[in-house]
Amino acid sequence: QVQMVESGGGLVQTGGSLRLSCAASGNTGSMLGLGWFRQAPGKEREFVAYIKWSGGSTYHADSLKGRFTISRDNAKNTVYLQMNNLNAEDTANYYCAAYFGGFHVTSERGYKFWGQGTQVTVSS
Repeated sequence: QVQMVESGGGLVQTGGSLRLSCAASGNTGSMLGLGWFRQAPGKEREFVAYIKWSGGSTYHADSLKGRFTISRDNAKNTVYLQMNNLNAEDTANYYCAAYFGGFHVTSERGYKFWGQGTQVTVSS
């Protein structure tokens, strides 16, 4: 079992920045990596970014490259999502989850142990 707790969401103005955190606990040694997804009202959940637990290689959604950056602090078992130049389309609930393989890192089917999410609202 792995537990995920997201934090760092909130209300931000267009053009602003936020850094989300995802603290992992439990059997983190069983994870291959950790991913961030988001879900906006009335839309399906979509992939945001992934980081490999060992080695730290990353993968970002093409549409978010250059604005969103995933990073990790293994000593703290914490993964971060730095989000810059935010706009209204980034308003969503952001979730992290543990990746165990079997599917591409962009597919929800490769993930288990989802957090409760943290809400990000971008206002104009």
